[in-house]
Amino acid sequence: MPEVIFPGPEGRLEGRYHPQKESDAPIAIILHPHPQFGGTMNNKVVYNLHYAFYKMGFTVLRFNFRGVGRSQGEYDQGVGELSDAASALDYLQSMNNNSKHCWVAGFSFGAWIGMQLLMRRPEITGFISVSPPANMYDFSFLAPCPSSGLIVNGTGDRVAPPADTATLVGKLAEQKGITVTHEEIEGADHFFQEPYMDPMIDTVSTYVKRRLTENSR
Repeated sequence: MPEVIFPGPEGRLEGRYHPQKESDAPIAIILHPHPQFGGTMNNKVVYNLHYAFYKMGFTVLRFNFRGVGRSQGEYDQGVGELSDAASALDYLQSMNNNSKHCWVAGFSFGAWIGMQLLMRRPEITGFISVSPPANMYDFSFLAPCPSSGLIVNGTGDRVAPPADTATLVGKLAEQKGITVTHEEIEGADHFFQEPYMDPMIDTVSTYVKRRLTENSR
């Protein structure tokens, strides 16, 4: 899988880019967890999400936020990281002009960034939020949430308690025109350590495949 370097707001951003042969393949970007707590694009959840989307026929990009790995810049409380994600999506779109579907998937801190990206980019047709830290970050900007998606978390998550995730889902479920699907993986922790990774990835894949056949927003 080719390593790529592309321009971000604060200099170079480092990524892994996995193209399909079809020029009109759907595209997806994958966002990693908190840079200050060891989050990188090679996080296990991020890596597995990347390959899950690729196996479903997506052209996929995952990348390191500013200050992580070979990406330039410094951690910026989520503000700069959102700009990084927008730059990554610009880069991905510039290489795939014919793509009809655009998805964003994020894990933990990356889920929070991904949901903010939804609000900025109306072309995003679906989202996956894995272990969104609804207890740590304000998600009230999702008013209204512009596209349908999946929120998945573990019942044994002590980093982002399931009750807070359920409250977030409840607020989003009241909105008209979109459907936010919520799946809980029984017993899984925040990081979906074995044996919970496969069930989580299967849940994501099942949801995305269904959405692609429906062609719905």
